[in-house]
Amino acid sequence: MTRLSRAADRLATGSNLLTRRLLARAAAWCARGRRTDLTGWKAILGIILRVLLLALGAYLAAPIVRALPWLLWLLTGWWLCAAWRAARKAAADSPEEAPEEASEEASEEASEEVPADGDGETLRAFLLELMGTGSAVHLRTVLDHLQKRPPTAALTARWTIADLRSCLEAHGIPVHPKVKAAGGGPTRGVRRVDLTPSPTDAQETSTAPSTAA
Repeated sequence: MTRLSRAADRLATGSNLLTRRLLARAAAWCARGRRTDLTGWKAILGIILRVLLLALGAYLAAPIVRALPWLLWLLTGWWLCAAWRAARKAAADSPEEAPEEASEEASEEASEEVPADGDGETLRAFLLELMGTGSAVHLRTVLDHLQKRPPTAALTARWTIADLRSCLEAHGIPVHPKVKAAGGGPTRGVRRVDLTPSPTDAQETSTAPSTAA
């Protein structure tokens, strides 16, 4: 992902967050207009009045912007800055996604290095060992074990989740964004079904004709 596409993605994410935040605030402001000391339609007169005020504000804003076009550029600039800050704050609040974005370039280099635990088959065996009887394992669990094991601790000491993901994908191991596994809620992880061959594949391999050298 290039810097331009990452910036566009951040602005889109921030705009979505900002829109939902403004709508939530408007809805909460309107809801506060409900009278608790009244019943029936009289109790919601305050809500109706506040909704009408919002609609009137939007109606009056349209001709003002048409009369003063420079206001639109001013509002656009404010929106872009607010969206950028909202996306950055959301990324900082996420303990797993923030390091991934910060180390995107480092991840591309990490995928070209020697895998953390030998070749692809050894890596698959290591992941299956971590899963135990489970059906999946989170990347943060894998990285924690790699950084504690003497053979791989030095190599992975400064790795992030993004580095590990790039290493796994470089060896043909799919990483899914929302995986349920022991030790936490849905987050990035590897599934057992992607590490073990299906019965159909195993049968095709066993029945494949062998060729003499």
